[in-house]
Amino acid sequence: MTPAEASKQAAEICQLAPVVPVLVIDNVADARPIAEALVAGGLPALEVTLRTPVALDAIREMAQVEGGVVGAGTLLTPADVAAAKAAGALFGVSPGVTDLLLDACEANDLPLLPGAATATESMQLLERGYTVQKFFPAEAAGGAAALKGIGAPIPQVKFCPTGGVTPKNAPDYLGLSNTLCVGGSWVCPANLVKAKDWAAIEELAREAAALAR
Repeated sequence: MTPAEASKQAAEICQLAPVVPVLVIDNVADARPIAEALVAGGLPALEVTLRTPVALDAIREMAQVEGGVVGAGTLLTPADVAAAKAAGALFGVSPGVTDLLLDACEANDLPLLPGAATATESMQLLERGYTVQKFFPAEAAGGAAALKGIGAPIPQVKFCPTGGVTPKNAPDYLGLSNTLCVGGSWVCPANLVKAKDWAAIEELAREAAALAR
């Protein structure tokens, strides 16, 4: 997969809904009902972060949910890429990039949302052919104002800002011409998962899916 092909597929995934849930799964038994609730609420693209021992098993479970497009987040190494692909991930997300990581995603035909926090990082990815990127950590890197600033001289790059995005500031990002969607964890809070309140998670997803962009 070429970087151009990866960016085309990443753009299509980002345009499925205004919000991509960023999920940290601690109990694999919760994976499928979480995915079902989020997809039913209108958020089909799901990012499962590789931050817990059950993350890959959670991806396997979620990949079976009809209508879901499940990806793997926190990709750091070529081994992460191979494991995510084998588990059924349809896309990858990384906090930053290395040449080895990009090589692995391209070799494994895994569309990647590569992380960039500065104009220089964005330009380096653009030079390689990646026109769809993750702006991370969004709020710590300057928020919507910073992303707007990057967009002025580099309008050909579109972003999914992630990191500190909330229902309150999501509209600021979604209103930018260089934002395709946002990534956020608020649609699947730990307290609702612990309570197994899938209906409440579906409602949060429905509210997020209704955000304008």
